[in-house]
Amino acid sequence: MITLITVLIVIAAIALVLIVLVQNSKGGGLSSGFSSSNAIMGVRKTTDFLEKATWGLAGFIMVMSVVCVMIRPKATSTLQPEVGAPAPVNTGAPDLSTTLPGPSGNTPAPSGEQPTPPTE
Repeated sequence: MITLITVLIVIAAIALVLIVLVQNSKGGGLSSGFSSSNAIMGVRKTTDFLEKATWGLAGFIMVMSVVCVMIRPKATSTLQPEVGAPAPVNTGAPDLSTTLPGPSGNTPAPSGEQPTPPTE
């Protein structure tokens, strides 16, 4: 069902782009091609149709987007522990269980003492 709604949204978006490109920002566009007033659709009616189609398609895309979000399946957590594994406990403190190895050779001397040179 979500795939059908997504396809309808894409088709409506393409149609909306085409209708907007046909319109002229100053009211010309497709309607400026009709020079006589006795055409099947007059200049004013063509502009009205394009404007209504623009608003209708924009509204359709918004409604279908909301419907698509409402009917989608709820996502489950992807970080589930394995079966039989204990659940991790979060104490809020950082994990300090791992230590980094120190530099080989010299270890820092305690404060107040002179470091001894390494023997080879």
